[in-house]
Amino acid sequence: MAVVVVTGRGGAGKTTTTANISTYFAQEDYRVLAIDGDLYLPNLGLHFALDNVKYTVHSVLKDPNMDPEWAIYRHKETGVYVMPGSSRLEDVLGISGQRLRDLVDNLRYKYPLIFVDSPTGVPFDTLPTFEAANYQIIVVEIERSPIYSFETMVENEVLKLKALGDRYGLKVGVVINKVREAADVIDKIVEVIEEEIGVPVLGVIPFDDSVPESINAGIPVLVYKPHSDASLAFKEAGQITEEWIFGSKG
Repeated sequence: MAVVVVTGRGGAGKTTTTANISTYFAQEDYRVLAIDGDLYLPNLGLHFALDNVKYTVHSVLKDPNMDPEWAIYRHKETGVYVMPGSSRLEDVLGISGQRLRDLVDNLRYKYPLIFVDSPTGVPFDTLPTFEAANYQIIVVEIERSPIYSFETMVENEVLKLKALGDRYGLKVGVVINKVREAADVIDKIVEVIEEEIGVPVLGVIPFDDSVPESINAGIPVLVYKPHSDASLAFKEAGQITEEWIFGSKG
């Protein structure tokens, strides 16, 4: 299975969500690969302290003869296999989204569950990757929106990105991140997403200072501070996502 993680706006916590949901599955004994598909502004490696490695997804995309395993690193604290990106301009230039799709397609046989951290907004440069995916997680942040426009903003953002997933036949789910609002406000937004748009909400993650701390440490918060509010919420989101993808364990 391949899951592409997207968001409409920068700073929503798309990469944090990718890192922590991947961590949840690794802790549940799934063989999980997280790929930095944000080819022009990669930062997945930061979340796993793999931001200064020799080989990256860019290395593999530029050299078709390279064994992709050279650019995959097992994060010892979480058990997630990670293929980070390179931030060097010379590595980014001339990269092919089509090659990334082929890479995901080839790796899915060795890694039964792959998460691809996609660029912000409509990811035109990596759209071919959607052809290799089965699921799409949309990460929505409501923290910086005026309260009167929450529902409209969320609905517009989810509808646009859902249309992208629909085009490629993906099952679509939503994670609401960095939540500070009252429960009744969130309940209304969840109702809009699930009832009016028809997309399941997989998780509601509270704003938590433990998250930036965990990023600085290079260990996803689910492991870094397992009893923090964000960690507990990511664990619940992981459980819901697991059932969403694989069905009930019975």
